[in-house]
Amino acid sequence: MRSKTIPYALAASVAFAVAAANPVLAEEATTAEQTINVMNKLFGTHPGKRANHAKGVVAEGSFTPSAEATRLSKASLFQGPAVPVTIRFSDATGVPTIADGAANANPHGMSLKFKLVDGSDMDVVLNSLAYFPVATGEEFRDLLKAVSESGPDAKKPTALENFVATHPAAATAGATAKSPSSLARQTYNGVNAFVFVDRDGKRQPYRFRFVPVQGEEILSPEEAGKREPDYLMAEIGPRVAKEPAKFRVLAQLAEAGDPTNDATKPWPDSRKTVDLGTLTVTKAVPNSAEVEKSLLFMPNALTDGIEVSDDPLIDARVQAYAVSFGRRSQ
Repeated sequence: MRSKTIPYALAASVAFAVAAANPVLAEEATTAEQTINVMNKLFGTHPGKRANHAKGVVAEGSFTPSAEATRLSKASLFQGPAVPVTIRFSDATGVPTIADGAANANPHGMSLKFKLVDGSDMDVVLNSLAYFPVATGEEFRDLLKAVSESGPDAKKPTALENFVATHPAAATAGATAKSPSSLARQTYNGVNAFVFVDRDGKRQPYRFRFVPVQGEEILSPEEAGKREPDYLMAEIGPRVAKEPAKFRVLAQLAEAGDPTNDATKPWPDSRKTVDLGTLTVTKAVPNSAEVEKSLLFMPNALTDGIEVSDDPLIDARVQAYAVSFGRRSQ
């Protein structure tokens, strides 16, 4: 498939784990189906693979909560001992052979499934963007459509140029994610807002941030481009086998007036950040390619004490994931 640098950089700015199959006619399709169909147009169809973040590796580890987390939320995740976690790291785009160091492989993703003591799961979906390029599922679909219509021979101003003119974050969000030296040396952000609920019913909006204990280590585009095509996916297993990789699990707390319904607007760095605990990645699974086929990470798969906010992208993701899983499971 012909390279489309700007389209990839923009279209990849999302953690939608969607997959290819049987496009539905546009006039009959839901927004989620239309989004997947356009992704297939941009990245090609790769049966059994996600239409975005197609290339990945699955790892296992645990989460140990902090004492401060118990005061913010009544969630069982924060009340007891460490719980097991399944983690999927990924590259952006729906191209399963993309080079890990390519500019279009950004933003890298981290999706997590926490195994709670009652037998249920809680999911968290993150990526390395500081903020999202659009605020709604409909806008994301329209961004992808604009990208698909804005090839090198497109009439000026292109559909993409027109879209960016009215959606400024679409032009800048992609630049906030860069290639790391290791998947264990990158910060992963939750661009969507969620809500903690404590034992007294107090509600506190927040956004997740997973920060590597060793510190973030970012490569220049030139250096990343010289690395082996699979340098990130191949490195994480031996790294954690030698020494577990740890992330501080943080929550940035919103204050009055901070928007919770617009992922294009990051909150000020001055907002309080609370340490919720530590994620420890201990091993890459030996049959990663097989395991990831059955993994479905749903942003609204939460637990009592953590709730969705009014961010419309959360439901947009849920709808896309439902369509995705059904298609790639066929």
